Amino acid sequence: EVDFWIIPIIQGFVQIEELVVNYNESSDDDKSSPETPPQEPSCVDDIHPTFLVALLSRRSRHRAGMRYKRRGVDKNGNVANYVETEQLIHVHNHTLSYIQTRGSVPVFWSQVGYRYNPRPRLDKSENETVSCFRAHFEEQLKNYKKQVIINLVDQTGREKIIGDAYLKQVLLYNNANLTYVSFDFHEHW
Repeated sequence: EVDFWIIPIIQGFVQIEELVVNYNESSDDDKSSPETPPQEPSCVDDIHPTFLVALLSRRSRHRAGMRYKRRGVDKNGNVANYVETEQLIHVHNHTLSYIQTRGSVPVFWSQVGYRYNPRPRLDKSENETVSCFRAHFEEQLKNYKKQVIINLVDQTGREKIIGDAYLKQVLLYNNANLTYVSFDFHEHW
Protein backbone atom coordinates (compact mmCIF):
# COMPACT_ATOMS: atom_id res chain seq x y z
CA GLU A 1 0.00 0.00 0.00
CA VAL A 2 3.02 2.31 -0.05
CA ASP A 3 3.28 2.25 -3.86
CA PHE A 4 1.46 5.58 -3.94
CA TRP A 5 4.46 7.18 -2.20
CA ILE A 6 7.17 5.56 -4.32
CA ILE A 7 8.37 7.41 -7.44
CA PRO A 8 10.32 5.28 -9.94
CA ILE A 9 13.36 7.11 -11.21
CA ILE A 10 15.49 6.28 -14.24
CA GLN A 11 18.90 7.82 -14.75
CA GLY A 12 19.14 8.29 -18.46
CA PHE A 13 18.05 10.28 -21.47
CA VAL A 14 14.96 10.37 -23.68
CA GLN A 15 14.45 12.34 -26.88
CA ILE A 16 11.64 11.91 -29.38
CA GLU A 17 11.61 13.76 -32.69
CA GLU A 18 9.40 13.71 -35.76
CA LEU A 19 11.35 13.81 -39.01
CA VAL A 20 10.14 14.29 -42.56
CA VAL A 21 12.39 12.90 -45.27
CA ASN A 22 12.22 14.27 -48.80
CA TYR A 23 13.38 11.54 -51.18
CA ASN A 24 12.90 13.70 -54.24
CA GLU A 25 16.39 14.72 -55.35
CA SER A 26 15.36 16.61 -58.47
CA SER A 27 15.60 20.38 -58.44
CA ASP A 28 12.62 22.73 -58.61
CA ASP A 29 13.57 23.49 -62.24
CA ASP A 30 13.24 19.80 -63.14
CA LYS A 31 9.81 19.64 -61.52
CA SER A 32 8.46 22.48 -63.64
CA SER A 33 10.10 21.42 -66.90
CA PRO A 34 7.67 20.89 -69.81
CA GLU A 35 9.45 17.60 -70.59
CA THR A 36 8.69 16.21 -67.16
CA PRO A 37 5.33 14.48 -67.21
CA PRO A 38 3.13 15.23 -64.21
CA GLN A 39 3.04 12.42 -61.68
CA GLU A 40 0.10 11.64 -59.52
CA PRO A 41 1.23 10.57 -56.08
CA SER A 42 -0.61 7.60 -54.72
CA CYS A 43 -0.11 8.70 -51.13
CA VAL A 44 1.21 11.93 -49.66
CA ASP A 45 3.09 9.91 -47.04
CA ASP A 46 5.03 8.13 -49.81
CA ILE A 47 6.39 11.44 -51.08
CA HIS A 48 7.45 12.85 -47.70
CA PRO A 49 7.24 10.04 -45.16
CA THR A 50 7.14 11.01 -41.53
CA PHE A 51 9.51 9.16 -39.21
CA LEU A 52 9.09 9.20 -35.46
CA VAL A 53 12.55 8.68 -33.95
CA ALA A 54 13.10 8.02 -30.25
CA LEU A 55 16.39 7.66 -28.43
CA LEU A 56 16.30 6.19 -24.92
CA SER A 57 19.34 5.63 -22.73
CA ARG A 58 19.09 3.88 -19.37
CA ARG A 59 22.02 3.74 -16.97
CA SER A 60 22.28 0.78 -14.64
CA ARG A 61 22.13 1.37 -10.91
CA HIS A 62 24.75 -1.37 -10.42
CA ARG A 63 28.34 -0.07 -10.28
CA ALA A 64 27.51 3.48 -11.27
CA GLY A 65 30.23 5.95 -10.47
CA MET A 66 32.72 8.53 -11.61
CA ARG A 67 35.16 7.76 -14.38
CA TYR A 68 38.55 6.60 -13.02
CA LYS A 69 36.83 5.78 -9.71
CA ARG A 70 34.60 2.92 -10.88
CA ARG A 71 35.99 0.44 -13.41
CA GLY A 72 35.69 -3.19 -14.45
CA VAL A 73 33.34 -5.88 -13.21
CA ASP A 74 32.09 -6.87 -9.75
CA LYS A 75 31.58 -10.34 -8.24
CA ASN A 76 28.01 -10.47 -9.64
CA GLY A 77 29.02 -9.71 -13.23
CA ASN A 78 27.88 -6.07 -13.21
CA VAL A 79 30.18 -3.76 -15.16
CA ALA A 80 30.90 -0.17 -14.20
CA ASN A 81 28.87 2.59 -15.84
CA TYR A 82 26.69 0.26 -17.89
CA VAL A 83 24.27 2.01 -20.26
CA GLU A 84 21.66 0.54 -22.59
CA THR A 85 20.65 2.81 -25.48
CA GLU A 86 17.68 1.99 -27.67
CA GLN A 87 16.90 3.72 -30.95
CA LEU A 88 13.29 3.36 -32.10
CA ILE A 89 12.09 4.38 -35.55
CA HIS A 90 8.39 4.35 -36.38
CA VAL A 91 7.34 4.76 -40.03
CA HIS A 92 4.37 3.48 -42.06
CA ASN A 93 2.89 1.69 -39.01
CA HIS A 94 6.14 -0.24 -38.49
CA THR A 95 8.45 0.19 -35.52
CA LEU A 96 12.11 -0.75 -35.71
CA SER A 97 14.38 -1.07 -32.69
CA TYR A 98 18.16 -1.12 -32.37
CA ILE A 99 19.77 -1.63 -28.96
CA GLN A 100 23.36 -0.86 -28.08
CA THR A 101 24.94 -1.45 -24.70
CA ARG A 102 28.17 -0.08 -23.32
CA GLY A 103 30.10 -0.46 -20.13
CA SER A 104 33.49 -0.99 -18.63
CA VAL A 105 35.62 -3.93 -19.74
CA PRO A 106 34.29 -6.92 -17.72
CA VAL A 107 37.51 -7.90 -15.96
CA PHE A 108 38.78 -6.84 -12.54
CA TRP A 109 40.74 -3.66 -13.19
CA SER A 110 41.13 -0.15 -11.85
CA GLN A 111 42.89 3.16 -12.32
CA VAL A 112 44.36 4.83 -9.27
CA GLY A 113 44.96 8.54 -8.92
CA TYR A 114 43.49 11.72 -10.28
CA ARG A 115 45.93 12.44 -13.07
CA TYR A 116 44.51 12.99 -16.55
CA ASN A 117 45.11 9.42 -17.67
CA PRO A 118 46.07 7.10 -14.78
CA ARG A 119 47.73 3.83 -15.74
CA PRO A 120 45.25 0.90 -15.60
CA ARG A 121 46.07 -2.20 -13.62
CA LEU A 122 44.56 -5.67 -13.30
CA ASP A 123 43.28 -6.33 -9.79
CA LYS A 124 42.59 -10.08 -9.96
CA SER A 125 43.98 -13.04 -11.85
CA GLU A 126 42.58 -14.53 -15.02
CA ASN A 127 41.13 -17.49 -13.09
CA GLU A 128 39.43 -15.23 -10.53
CA THR A 129 37.81 -13.26 -13.36
CA VAL A 130 36.33 -16.15 -15.35
CA SER A 131 33.13 -16.65 -13.31
CA CYS A 132 32.31 -12.90 -13.17
CA PHE A 133 32.99 -12.45 -16.88
CA ARG A 134 30.73 -15.43 -17.56
CA ALA A 135 27.98 -14.02 -15.31
CA HIS A 136 28.12 -10.70 -17.18
CA PHE A 137 27.76 -12.23 -20.63
CA GLU A 138 25.19 -14.83 -19.59
CA GLU A 139 22.97 -11.94 -18.50
CA GLN A 140 23.70 -10.07 -21.74
CA LEU A 141 22.88 -13.11 -23.90
CA LYS A 142 19.73 -13.84 -21.89
CA ASN A 143 18.52 -10.30 -22.62
CA TYR A 144 19.78 -9.80 -26.18
CA LYS A 145 20.40 -13.34 -27.56
CA LYS A 146 23.50 -12.38 -29.60
CA GLN A 147 26.08 -9.68 -29.10
CA VAL A 148 28.82 -8.02 -31.08
CA ILE A 149 31.53 -6.84 -28.70
CA ILE A 150 33.46 -3.85 -29.98
CA ASN A 151 36.55 -3.36 -27.88
CA LEU A 152 37.61 0.31 -28.07
CA VAL A 153 40.59 -0.05 -25.73
CA ASP A 154 43.93 1.27 -27.01
CA GLN A 155 45.64 -1.89 -28.31
CA THR A 156 49.23 -0.64 -28.15
CA GLY A 157 49.48 1.91 -25.36
CA ARG A 158 49.00 1.85 -21.63
CA GLU A 159 45.52 0.24 -21.96
CA LYS A 160 46.93 -2.83 -23.77
CA ILE A 161 46.92 -4.85 -20.55
CA ILE A 162 43.12 -4.39 -20.28
CA GLY A 163 42.51 -5.21 -23.96
CA ASP A 164 44.60 -8.37 -23.71
CA ALA A 165 42.76 -9.50 -20.57
CA TYR A 166 39.41 -8.86 -22.29
CA LEU A 167 40.34 -10.88 -25.37
CA LYS A 168 41.65 -13.73 -23.20
CA GLN A 169 38.33 -13.90 -21.31
CA VAL A 170 36.35 -13.92 -24.58
CA LEU A 171 38.48 -16.81 -25.84
CA LEU A 172 38.04 -18.72 -22.58
CA TYR A 173 34.27 -18.15 -22.63
CA ASN A 174 34.14 -19.39 -26.25
CA ASN A 175 30.47 -18.66 -26.95
CA ALA A 176 29.18 -18.76 -30.54
CA ASN A 177 26.67 -15.97 -29.76
CA LEU A 178 29.47 -13.47 -29.11
CA THR A 179 31.36 -11.78 -31.91
CA TYR A 180 34.48 -9.94 -30.78
CA VAL A 181 35.84 -6.99 -32.76
CA SER A 182 38.85 -4.99 -31.66
CA PHE A 183 38.70 -1.43 -33.01
CA ASP A 184 41.58 0.82 -32.05
CA PHE A 185 40.23 4.26 -32.86
CA HIS A 186 43.68 5.74 -32.11
CA GLU A 187 44.82 4.22 -35.44
CA HIS A 188 41.97 5.94 -37.29
CA TRP A 189 42.21 9.35 -35.60
